[in-house]
Amino acid sequence: MATPFRGVVNLDIRDSIPDWGPYEQPKAPPGSPNVLYIVLDDVGFGALGCYGGPIDTPNIDKIAANGLRYGQWHTTALCSPTRSCLLTGRNHTTNGMACISEAAIGFPGANGHIPPECATLAEILVDHGFSTAMVGKWHLCAEDEMNMASSKRNWPVGRGFERFYGFLGAETNQWYPNLVHDNHPVEQPATPEQGYHFSVDITDKALEYIDDVKAIAPDRPVFLYYAPGCAHAPHQVPREWVERYRGKFDAGYEAMREQTLARQKDMGLVPENTELPTLNPIGTPESRTGPDGQPFPPLDYTRPWGSLSADEQRLFAHMAEVYAGFLSHCDDQIGRLLTYLEDTEQLDNTIIVLVSDNGASGEGGPNGSVNENKIGNGVADDLAENLARLDDLGGTRTYNHYPNGWAMAFNTPFKMWKRYSFNGGTCDPCIISWPATIAARGETRDQYHHAIDLVPTVLDCLGITLPDTVKGYTQHPLQGVSMRYSFDAATIPTAKHTQFFSMLGTRGIWHDGWKAVTTHPAISGWSHFADDTWELYHTQVDRAELRDLSAEEPGRLAELVGLWFHEAGANQAYPLDDRSAVEILTTPRPQLAPPRNRYVYRAGGAEVPESVAVNIRNRSYSIGALVDIPTDGTTAAGVLFSHGSRFGGHALYVKDDRLHYVYNFLGSEQQVISATEDLPTGQNLILAASFDKDGEDPPGTAHGVLRLYYGDRQVGEGRIRTQPGKFGIAGEGLTVGRSTGETVTDDYPGSAPWAFTGGTLNRVAVDVSGEPFVDLEREAAAMLSRE
Repeated sequence: MATPFRGVVNLDIRDSIPDWGPYEQPKAPPGSPNVLYIVLDDVGFGALGCYGGPIDTPNIDKIAANGLRYGQWHTTALCSPTRSCLLTGRNHTTNGMACISEAAIGFPGANGHIPPECATLAEILVDHGFSTAMVGKWHLCAEDEMNMASSKRNWPVGRGFERFYGFLGAETNQWYPNLVHDNHPVEQPATPEQGYHFSVDITDKALEYIDDVKAIAPDRPVFLYYAPGCAHAPHQVPREWVERYRGKFDAGYEAMREQTLARQKDMGLVPENTELPTLNPIGTPESRTGPDGQPFPPLDYTRPWGSLSADEQRLFAHMAEVYAGFLSHCDDQIGRLLTYLEDTEQLDNTIIVLVSDNGASGEGGPNGSVNENKIGNGVADDLAENLARLDDLGGTRTYNHYPNGWAMAFNTPFKMWKRYSFNGGTCDPCIISWPATIAARGETRDQYHHAIDLVPTVLDCLGITLPDTVKGYTQHPLQGVSMRYSFDAATIPTAKHTQFFSMLGTRGIWHDGWKAVTTHPAISGWSHFADDTWELYHTQVDRAELRDLSAEEPGRLAELVGLWFHEAGANQAYPLDDRSAVEILTTPRPQLAPPRNRYVYRAGGAEVPESVAVNIRNRSYSIGALVDIPTDGTTAAGVLFSHGSRFGGHALYVKDDRLHYVYNFLGSEQQVISATEDLPTGQNLILAASFDKDGEDPPGTAHGVLRLYYGDRQVGEGRIRTQPGKFGIAGEGLTVGRSTGETVTDDYPGSAPWAFTGGTLNRVAVDVSGEPFVDLEREAAAMLSRE
C-alpha cells in the first residue's frame, strides 16, 4: 500500500508543509548486509576442493573456511528449474519450470514462465531498499520471449534486477557469448585473441555495478546474482589453465572416485560406511530395454576405463583436464569478487551463498563430444573425429563436453548425474558465509535442504517477511524453510520434512530421512510411468543410494509413492515428459507472428534468435539477397546471410567476386557450394541459394541439392545434408549483412563480423514454401515498385 501524504497543502506554499515520505526511495535498515548469490553450473558434489574433489578451487574453499558447507543440500537436477527455486523459494513446477525454459510444453507446471505470484528475491529486495544486479546466465525466460519484439517481463530487468549483463538461454560460447546488456543485445568488447573470456567479462561488470552504487551510497546494500556459465558445456578456457592439470586424470574416472570418496570421509562430508555405486547403476543397452522394447538410452551408458584404448584414455583424460581448468579459472574470477569485497571492507557483512544448479552433466555420453550440440540433434559423436580434435579442446574451435564417466566421478559418491532424481543429479554443493553473524568457521552441516530453502533463509537473515502482494499480485506462499537455525547448531534436527523431485521422466520423494526414487531413464521415450520400478533408500545413512530396502519395507515405500503423487498434484507436476532431446527442443511453441512461407530481413538489425527465426529444418528452402553491385569496378565481398556458428549453421556470402553458400553440419562437415561465374553488376540483382530436399537419412536429416543462382540463371550446384535439430541447444542467432560471434565457416577471410561491402544489400528473403525456385528477381522488382 502506498504511503499516504501527511503534509499540509494550502493556497500559498508559505502556509503549506511538505511530506517527502510517499516519494522517497525505499531504504534498507542501517547495517543491512549485501547478498551475493554465486550460482555455478553442472558442478557435482565431488568436484570442488572443499568437497573432497580433485579440482583446485582456493577461493571457493576460502568461502567455505569462512562459513558452512552443507552435505545434504539438493536441487531439481536441471538448470532453469533449480534457478527458479533459488530465486523464488517455490518448487520448480509451481514456477512453471518443469524443464529448461527452451523445453516448455504449454502446461501449468511446464510453461517456461515464472508466474508473478511467485516473486523473485530481487523483486522483494528492490522494494526494501536493495540495489539489485545480475551477471551471467539467466535461463528463466521462455523462448518466445527471448527476442527484441517480445515482452521483457521475464528478462532480469523485468523480474527485479536493475542491471543485467549476460545471456538469456541455457548456455553460450565462452569465447563468443550471446550477450545482452540490460534489455538489448550487445557485441562483446574484445576478441579471444585480445584476451576475451566470458567469465572475466561478467566479473568486470559485477565489480562495476557494485562500485557504481557504493561510490554514491556506501551504506546501500547490494544483491548481486553472479551466475557464470561455468562449468556448463562448452568447456572453454585459456590453455594455461588446462596445462595446470596435465596428467592429473590419467588414472581414470573410477580411480578418481575412490580418491575423492576417501577425502570426503576424512572431511566428514559423508558417513564412514559410504560406498560407491557401480559405474552403470540403472542398466546398460545390453541389460535393459523399455516396456515396449525401446532401447536403453545410449547417452547414459558409461564405458569402464579399463575397456578404453590408450588413445581413448588420453582423449578422455584431456577432456577432464579442460573441465578442471575451466572450473579453476572461474574460481579465480570469484577470487576477484572476494578481493574487492575485502579491500572495500564489505566482506564480513556480505551473505554469500554459493551453490551449483544440478549435478555434473552426463550429456557428453559414453565418448564425450567436441560439439555438445550433437545431443540436441540426436547425432552420436564420432571417436575418430574427437581424437583428431584433441589439441583443440577448450579453445575456440570446439564446443566440448567430457564423457559421462567423469560426471559420475565429479558426483562422487552418488549415482547418475544431471537430469536424474538420484543424488548424482540432485545433491550438490552449498556453501553459506556471513562472517559478521555466523560464528562457525569451516564446519559441515548435515541437515537436509533444497534450493527452495534459500529465499526463506535470506529473508530470515534480513528480517524481511514475504509481502502479501508484489507488483499487485497476491503471492503464492513460500514452499521452502529457513536454514538459519542450522548456522550455529550443528546437530539440531532438520526443519524440513518432505521434498519431491520430478525431471524428464525421473521421479523421487524424500521424507524424514527416507527416499523413494524410480529407475526410469531420463529422456528415454519409454513412457508407461505407472509401470515404473520404485526403489527405497534410507539416505540419512545411505547417501549413495546403494541399499534398496523396498522389499524389506513395502509399506514405507507405498506411503512414499503415495506422497509423491500428492506432492506432484499439489505442485502441478503433470504431465510427465520423457521424450528425446530432439523431440522436446523442436516442440512447436508460441510465436508473436504465425509461421509463414516467406521471411524478410534487412541488414543492420539485432541478431534474430533461432526460436523466432525462419525454420529450415528438414525442408526445402530458398535464400535470396536483393543487392546493388556498382559497375565502376568496386569489389563486393562479405556476408549476406548467416545463421548459426561453426558448430552448426549456414551462410550465404560473397568472396573473390563469386557467390558461395556453406552448410556446416554440426561442426563436422563444412559443405561449401561455390558459383562458377563472377558476380554480375547492376541494380536490384538477386543472389540466391535454393535447397531442394529429395530424401531423409536418418529420419529428420534432409538430403538434397543446393543450387546457386544469379537472378534466374543457375551458377552452381552440389549435394548437402541438413541438421534435424537446432543450430544450438540454446538457439543460435540469424544476422543479415554481417556475421556475429563465431563464424559458420573457415572460408571467411579474417574474422567476424565481415560485413558486406562494395555494394548495397537491400534485403534478404528466405522462402520455405517448398515450391520450386522462382524468378526472385522479378518478384523483388515488383516489391520495389510497391514501396
